[in-house]
Amino acid sequence: MVTLDERDETTWYTCEDCGLMFDDEDDAERHEERCDATEPTYIQ
Repeated sequence: MVTLDERDETTWYTCEDCGLMFDDEDDAERHEERCDATEPTYIQ
């Protein structure tokens, strides 16, 4: 599930499974479909 988070006057979409944040809701939803629920291995 993707949650909304407001930071610095910007809306972020956060994957509840791994915590990765996106500034575009469509990107977040596409990520969620294939998320393996582990911490990202790259800097967010």
